[in-house]
Amino acid sequence: MLTRELISQVHRLEIKTRRLVNEIFSGQYESVFRGLGMEFAEVREYVPGDEIRWIDWNVTARMGHPFVKKFVAEREMTVVLMVDGSASLRFGTAAKWKSELAAEVAAVLGFSAIRNNDKVGLCLFSDHVEKFIRPQKGRTHTLRLVRDVLEFSPQRVATQMDEALRYLNRVVKHKAVVFLISDFYQVDEKLLAVTAKRHDLIALQIQDPREESLPDTGLLELRDAETGETLCVDTSDRATRRQFEETARTRQRNLEGLLRRHGIDQIVLKTDRSFVIPLLRFFQSRVKRIR
Repeated sequence: MLTRELISQVHRLEIKTRRLVNEIFSGQYESVFRGLGMEFAEVREYVPGDEIRWIDWNVTARMGHPFVKKFVAEREMTVVLMVDGSASLRFGTAAKWKSELAAEVAAVLGFSAIRNNDKVGLCLFSDHVEKFIRPQKGRTHTLRLVRDVLEFSPQRVATQMDEALRYLNRVVKHKAVVFLISDFYQVDEKLLAVTAKRHDLIALQIQDPREESLPDTGLLELRDAETGETLCVDTSDRATRRQFEETARTRQRNLEGLLRRHGIDQIVLKTDRSFVIPLLRFFQSRVKRIR
């Protein structure tokens, strides 16, 4: 049942992200994701600056001067937004909850995709797939996806990313661009590797500053949102704070190494700052790699 508040929230998010999509991300998005294949269109005369590897040597020999092959991208793509809805995302100590940041980023990516006439699908998961919407085109469809992300209330609190990845690989038959939005507290390397081979998998890691360091506030009760376990910590103890920070750094290094091993791009997004710059840096670095 759609409430007035939810409809208003969806429209506010669309307005908030529209300028980013129209003025910033749509061009960057199109430059990076030009289609997952290239089709031969024609040959034309070589001009300085053309890639030598695209020279058509048969036509060049016949005509007596260089010609290059011209390709066009297979424009239409399939984009899947995979959004972690487990309890660990319902947390935030800065400007917003991690789940709110995930919804904003999903909206920007979804609207960027439809602006470029791509199909967009959605997979919401916890320790199983809670909702899957098959990729389609259009603003109305994307607004529905954004609404579903915003109103999503998981049936379970735990995370099992492997179940979601296994489901994705089974139902999405052709290669897609998959944006996996999660805090990556639970990772299955084997399934990530399989998915990265089948699809263009991009990891968007959502972080909150309090997951990296503790404030010096004395006794603090920490609760695991997914298991319910609690732990009383004396944050005034410098050694305790250092150990917490080192554990967080080690976990982050391990995740970065895992993603790098399988050629998975990673974007780190934090609740205490704008996601615009990290996303732009990702797009720009990818453009450089594909040129």
